[in-house]
Amino acid sequence: PPTNNIIFVQLPMVGLQADKVEKYLNRSLAALQLTYVDLYLIHFPCGLEEKGENLFPQDESGNLILDKTTEHVSLWKSMEAQVDAGKARSIGLSNFNAQQIKRIVKSARIPPANLQVELHVFFQQKELVAFCKALDITVVAYAPIGSPGIYEFIEKVGGDIKSIPNLSPLNDPVVVKIAQKHKKSPAQILLRHIVQRGIAVIPKSANPVRIKENFDFFDISLDDQDVNELSALDRGKNGRLFSSAMLRGWEGERRGMASQPTKVSFHANKNRWITGTLDGASYRTALVEKSYV
Repeated sequence: PPTNNIIFVQLPMVGLQADKVEKYLNRSLAALQLTYVDLYLIHFPCGLEEKGENLFPQDESGNLILDKTTEHVSLWKSMEAQVDAGKARSIGLSNFNAQQIKRIVKSARIPPANLQVELHVFFQQKELVAFCKALDITVVAYAPIGSPGIYEFIEKVGGDIKSIPNLSPLNDPVVVKIAQKHKKSPAQILLRHIVQRGIAVIPKSANPVRIKENFDFFDISLDDQDVNELSALDRGKNGRLFSSAMLRGWEGERRGMASQPTKVSFHANKNRWITGTLDGASYRTALVEKSYV
């Protein structure tokens, strides 16, 4: 890839076995016509059984078919082997909690470079972010403005849309008030708040106007009052949007959602790094202050 681009792909849930790590990376490299990626993420701490080409295999009752033999230490060693082979410059995690990260770090020869997790004003993950920063692990927030498309996704994987919490950061009165103060949209305020914490964001949109809007918030800075009011909106675990209760057959705590490999381009300029992701018809932008990269 060009030196001003960073491309990452994700190991899907059906690939969480040590002997499958290279296979799925090779598929991604072939699809992207590349010889290496900059970042290879384990997209989920819990695996699904591999059944054909379906990334979300289900049994006859519509339950996800879990692979209960997933073992993180051996899986991570296989991830490290991809760095050794020159197929990935760095490796990371997605939807892992602190305990799981700690176990991997303890045995890692090559430590995780990045963690991607659900993070927004209602679910600010302050302890997890501090934990990662102490280990020099960068954090990327998905669903940073909430997830307007969550219903479509949960239906796609056979989940229960009735279990989706009725949470909308975009419509919160505090967010709207601060947006009016700065003459910005609520989405821009939500993104600015996260980026100002030193966390990258990947809002998703298929709307050209909103895509442009998602880049246009670096000309403001939230003051202490703004930050305090937004920080006070944190609901902890009660603010979480994605839950295990949404997925039929799922056991254990929610960790996140898997998806197909995604291509991301980071473009540097004087003030910031901007990331664009093209995944089918959707365009996702990841934004972070350059000083934190």
